[in-house]
Amino acid sequence: MPHDHHHGHHHAAAGDRSLGLAVAVNLGLTAAQIVGGIVSGSVALIADAVHNLSDALALVLAFAARRIARRPPDLSMTFGYRRAETVAALMSYTALVVVALYLAGEAVVRLSDPPAVEGWIVIAVACIALGVDTATALLTWRLSRESANVRAAFLHNLADALGSVAVIVAGTLILLFDWRLIDPLATLAIAGWILWTALREMRPVIRLLMDAAPVAPDPGRVRAVMTGVAGVAGIHHLHVWQIDERRVAVEAHVELRPAAEPTAVVRAVKAALAAELGIGHSVLEPEPDGAGCADAVRA
Repeated sequence: MPHDHHHGHHHAAAGDRSLGLAVAVNLGLTAAQIVGGIVSGSVALIADAVHNLSDALALVLAFAARRIARRPPDLSMTFGYRRAETVAALMSYTALVVVALYLAGEAVVRLSDPPAVEGWIVIAVACIALGVDTATALLTWRLSRESANVRAAFLHNLADALGSVAVIVAGTLILLFDWRLIDPLATLAIAGWILWTALREMRPVIRLLMDAAPVAPDPGRVRAVMTGVAGVAGIHHLHVWQIDERRVAVEAHVELRPAAEPTAVVRAVKAALAAELGIGHSVLEPEPDGAGCADAVRA
């Protein structure tokens, strides 16, 4: 157990370092884009620098939420602070939706009057941005598989990387062939991808905050495991929800068969939930045969 605790602490510290480095890299890119925009006279590049600053802020939010989530439970937060990451993820995904709608609106306006490209310096800075966004994505990719919070920040940078690719490809085609329509078309495609991805990732986050039943294990599977324990006659008032991304909780009334010993049956049900489904938090109320339940609901 001490080894597991030490490993978990080391893993968390490594994750914090990766996020901290990603924040520093993004702030450096923001400064470079502002300088490039001033030198080239490109307002678009300065606007992209401001957008990149929002990505850095998303990473700061992810970093802060990770730190808050590790705080131990207390009297005001008896389940702990793990959902801080879920709240941060919802904020980041909401920001992505706003960004996508903004980009789509700008692209539609530019379809009728495609803008000119400021010059090769814009493309050069976009190449730098692509490198930085790719590095940031690599720094956060491993953590993004474990946390919706970091995954949201990861998607911010991935969207920026795609935007940089669009600037490079579209800018090159415009400068070489004067095909200006490619810029708003590429922006529309990227905005659509960002919107679709953000809304898809937002759904499980909202379900978690709404205390919805987890996708796995589903309540039907939970009920089957519980009723399969010797001495259990039935289950009602079954509630299954996620405390956070990693912990599932169960609450239920357990109807006992005649002569079943309540303490032994409850202990056996808890053991089955832990062994078969990995559910370590369960609150069970045993109901002896004939005791009945005034408001029993088969759910």
